[in-house]
Amino acid sequence: MREAAPAAEVHRADVVVIGAGQAGLSAAFFLRRSGYPNWRRGAESGFLVLDHAARPGGAWQYRWPTLSLDRVHGLYDLPGMAFGEPDGRRPAAEVVPEYFGRFERTFDLPVLRPAEVRAVRDAGREPGGAVTAGRLIVESDAGSWAARAVVNATGTWDRPFWPRYPGQESFTGRQLHTAGYPGPGEFRGRRVVVVGGGTSAVQLLIEIASVAAETTWVTRRPPVFREGPFTAELGRAAVARVDEAVRAGRPPDSVVGVTGLMLTPEVREARDRGILDRLPMFERITPRGVAWADGTERRADVILWATGFRAAIDHLAPLHVREPGGGIVMDGTRVVADPRLHLVGYGPSASTVGANRAGRGAVREIRELLARVPSGL
Repeated sequence: MREAAPAAEVHRADVVVIGAGQAGLSAAFFLRRSGYPNWRRGAESGFLVLDHAARPGGAWQYRWPTLSLDRVHGLYDLPGMAFGEPDGRRPAAEVVPEYFGRFERTFDLPVLRPAEVRAVRDAGREPGGAVTAGRLIVESDAGSWAARAVVNATGTWDRPFWPRYPGQESFTGRQLHTAGYPGPGEFRGRRVVVVGGGTSAVQLLIEIASVAAETTWVTRRPPVFREGPFTAELGRAAVARVDEAVRAGRPPDSVVGVTGLMLTPEVREARDRGILDRLPMFERITPRGVAWADGTERRADVILWATGFRAAIDHLAPLHVREPGGGIVMDGTRVVADPRLHLVGYGPSASTVGANRAGRGAVREIRELLARVPSGL
């Protein structure tokens, strides 16, 4: 970890990576392997990683405490260093950050933290809107950098999605999102409504049902349980669907969201016990619970919104790269509207294996871009 610079300073660098999760560390690894030096104070070149967290681990450090490593699906090695075989009974929120920290130290990656990026601006945007071959200004509370290229790897964890329903403010119980899930203990003896049809919703519903007085599962669409192993073909098909969306400029679904729910032995048992008897989405929220259009009401002490996340890219707003529908037109990791900007861990690269590939692809394209642009710009 590098010492944060005073916020008033402005520096120059070849590449700034924003975020030190799986995608950001992958990009940093391939930048290092491509010969880019670590940025250091006073340098005019090199690369660095800005990470808002106080310690390594990306979003993994915030996962709920009862998520053990052996319950995690699809965790892949970072490039160049095997994860190993840690104790699967340990919390993922401990084991994965330890691994990320070892990775940063092993490859001497220039991660500066904590550094909250506030905005990315175009230093060469003229009043008419034309983008020149100039630099992008990355503004953070640890300083500002004029970069020839930016790799954005901020993921989604910082933007939990909270749907809005009539009467939501009148609910007298507790509402929380999976991003703040504290473990099952606080739900003991409670009536809990879990909203959402993803893997996290199912995992937490099963966990909460073991201690709650009553659980209710509500989803917008009927859940699809997938029998059999998750093959490479299924994975490629899911990534292709998300890639199609981002190439068209539509907001991406998560890769996990288009693969269906894995019918593990634990999930199969919960379904057989009736825990996963799903109800359609309610119409409104009442002071005492939730209610449907036909007048049916279900009492609740807690509503848990397992409704996913959105891409944490508000700091890119000054670049005006979003389409009217909220998406960003992509070609691989490259933002079509501004080839100096690459998004990794976004859309089709929002899985751990996809993040590795995206980091490598982004660096390859950045090398080609910077080879065409004089370094003095």
